[in-house]
Amino acid sequence: MAGEKKGLHLLDFWVSPFGQRCRIALAEKNLAYEPLEQDLSNKSDLLLRANPVHKKIPVFLHDGRPICESLAILHYLDEAFPETPALLPSDAHARAHARLWADYADRKVFECGTRLWRLKEGGEPQAQARREMVEALRTLEAELGDKAYLAGEAFGFLDLAVVPFTAWFLAYERLGEFSVEEVCPRLVAWARRCGERESVARSLHPPEKVYEFVGYLKNKYGDK
Repeated sequence: MAGEKKGLHLLDFWVSPFGQRCRIALAEKNLAYEPLEQDLSNKSDLLLRANPVHKKIPVFLHDGRPICESLAILHYLDEAFPETPALLPSDAHARAHARLWADYADRKVFECGTRLWRLKEGGEPQAQARREMVEALRTLEAELGDKAYLAGEAFGFLDLAVVPFTAWFLAYERLGEFSVEEVCPRLVAWARRCGERESVARSLHPPEKVYEFVGYLKNKYGDK
């Protein structure tokens, strides 16, 4: 993007789990950047120019050149800054495995969560979304197993890709009327471990604040 200033910039929205995973990754790599908070109800010219196809955040700007989609941004950070701590594992099979599970979280956890707040409360469609959410969380817990982290014994790409969704657990519980800790205690313990990392603690917001935002979404966009 000609004319943009040099350096690293992240077009983001405070509560976006996809933006948060980029913030965590940048912190893990000790890369200094300028956050550019976006108003998604009145999208900036910069955002529309940087991501003309999807017109959404996050967008990472490296010397004015845009990289769109959060998982693509994480891959780019490893490739563009090889001197920083790697996010993805070095083994090709392990990298493919991590990408598969990150995609699973996007497709299952986020999609079911969206249906929970969007669908009318008390109906069978919302009940089905609750059942699918519980199944998705249990599937993630099974992948975690007895490991300290989803990535293994050390915090890695898969953890930082999935952990932003944990700030939404309270909203999922209240909308779906279930307890994440009761159905997935090891996953909750994992979330607490991740939350002790400075990169995660600085990037996520309190669950009550996230729940308030979900209430706003439900009131504005949910089925009546």
